[in-house]
Amino acid sequence: MGKGPLSFRRLSSIRRRKKGSSVKDDPNQSSNPSSPPPPSPINAGGSVAAGTTGKVKKKAGGARLWMRFDRTGAMEVVECDKSTIIKRSSVPARDLRILGPVFSHSSNILAREKAIVVNLEVIKAIVTAEEVLLLDPLRPEVLPFIDRLKQQFPQRNALEATPNVQTFDPEAGEGLQSELPFEFQVLEMALEVVCSIVDTSVASLETDAWPVLDELTKNVSTENLEYVRSLKSNLTRLLARVQKVRDELEHLLDDNEDMADLYLTRKWNQNQQAEALLEGTVSVAPPHNTSNLYRLTSNRSASMVTSNMDEDDVEDLEMLLEAYFMQLEGMRNKILTVREYIDDTEDYVNIQLDNQRNQLIQLQLILTMASFAITAETLLASLFGMNIPCPLYNINGIFWYFVWSITAFCFVLFMVVLGYARWKKLLGS
Repeated sequence: MGKGPLSFRRLSSIRRRKKGSSVKDDPNQSSNPSSPPPPSPINAGGSVAAGTTGKVKKKAGGARLWMRFDRTGAMEVVECDKSTIIKRSSVPARDLRILGPVFSHSSNILAREKAIVVNLEVIKAIVTAEEVLLLDPLRPEVLPFIDRLKQQFPQRNALEATPNVQTFDPEAGEGLQSELPFEFQVLEMALEVVCSIVDTSVASLETDAWPVLDELTKNVSTENLEYVRSLKSNLTRLLARVQKVRDELEHLLDDNEDMADLYLTRKWNQNQQAEALLEGTVSVAPPHNTSNLYRLTSNRSASMVTSNMDEDDVEDLEMLLEAYFMQLEGMRNKILTVREYIDDTEDYVNIQLDNQRNQLIQLQLILTMASFAITAETLLASLFGMNIPCPLYNINGIFWYFVWSITAFCFVLFMVVLGYARWKKLLGS
């Protein structure tokens, strides 16, 4: 499906063959189709066919725009309220809150009895065994997902989409497992689109990060620091997005029961087999022999459970989720690499600033010592500047000798203090 090296392929065609425990044909038992019948269109006013430019008729009571796309390729865009969606998809009302704006930044894949609630980045949908209900299909971010649906499920009539009635022999059972069920194909496309969006964001982040960080190491300016601050904010948000999707896939991979609940087509087939088995048992049993009916029902139920033991595995879904989990893990590692480079750059800049700060402190210390020496010379000059009788005043030409003498004394004093500071390692070498 995907173009990346870790994209999930149709690996179910090379999985192990089904063991010879399939349900045998029974002359009084009607055989079942391998997938649900095509769904009927949503009975809601104001539907808009795909590709048209007509406006959707508004509905009262908090209606939202949905697109219905079934496995036959038929699609329609309608505005439905919550009650219509709940009735059609058989999901609890609280699950629709997950698809609302309050949980717009969360990632969830929830398995229900007849549907899968998918909330991954921009894709918010309810997937059943025969159709997908996509919320806000006119958003530009959702259009790639719709295009993938059209490519994967080209439109055809219901007779072509519905498989012929066939019996459950080993070879037929293998043929039915040759490709993923409808719900997994939709889930795979959703994960592929989400990974493509995230990968594009990660590549853009890397492209913008390296030049800005290299420029910051050369020139620590306010403008460059602002660029790095914005870059770090984008990185944090992107890492949170990737982490949420990754954690959701990891949660599913850690629980086989949750993955088994996602097999909607399998559950539908099992329900159809159970109903057909019960009808066939009732039709062949004598009305007066209830004990034989009970034993016959128990034997046939045990036979059906044995035939479906291999269907309890989640190998296909596990391989699918692991492929995209590894992609998300690789994207997360890229983001963490950029963050580590940002942290290293910040440490390098802080070292540079500390070095400059130390140089300024050393310069201030040297100036302080020079001020001390000059202050000593000023003190001696001020003492001899007082109007106090002194024999030195009567000596001709002594002024310049005196000035040069106290200047030399002050210079020696400065050198002594500087040498002491270097001896105590208060100044660099």
